[in-house]
Amino acid sequence: MVQIEQFPFNPFSENTYVVYSGTLAWIVDPGNSTSSETESLFEFISSKNLKIEAILLTHAHIDHVLGLQACVDFFQVPVYLHPLEREILERTPLDAKRFGFEFAEFKGELRDAEPGMLLSLNQQPFEVLHVPGHSPGHVAYLSTEHKVVLSGDVLFQGSIGRTDLYKGDSTSLLSSISQKLFVLDPETTVFCGHGASTTIGFEKQYNPYF
Repeated sequence: MVQIEQFPFNPFSENTYVVYSGTLAWIVDPGNSTSSETESLFEFISSKNLKIEAILLTHAHIDHVLGLQACVDFFQVPVYLHPLEREILERTPLDAKRFGFEFAEFKGELRDAEPGMLLSLNQQPFEVLHVPGHSPGHVAYLSTEHKVVLSGDVLFQGSIGRTDLYKGDSTSLLSSISQKLFVLDPETTVFCGHGASTTIGFEKQYNPYF
């Protein structure tokens, strides 16, 4: 069994997730930007007696990594992201200043989230899907068994990710959604990077961009 807890964090209302099975867990897109947000995240993890095994990034835009260093320093775990997204992470200190944030150069272990690879959480496999468009190395994490996908900023309830940021591409984004997400079981729950969750079936039928 896999459970997913959502934490809307920072001024962008970014969704940070704790994905857990038994006592093992991942943090996905740590956007905690204040001490109180970090405390609420860590308190939840402690209350469930969870052991964080890794941090997974769907992509490295500032709102999704504001708490990355704090989480890595505290839990001492590796970070998974697509190889093309390393450049985005390296640019984050500069991008942060545009939004009034301080973000130091990240220091920690980076591991490649390669398309098609399986990451196991307590023997529960999640497949890495490369879904570029919002950013070049954007990925989603899919559990076909549990019919859940953590989609980051690719697909939202009734909307799609923006493509006006560095190396965004609208054609790639629409292709990613059509060819990688809309082929999934319609009952698959989509845990989005912002806002409420949705389902593949609902978005295929009602999303105005398709």
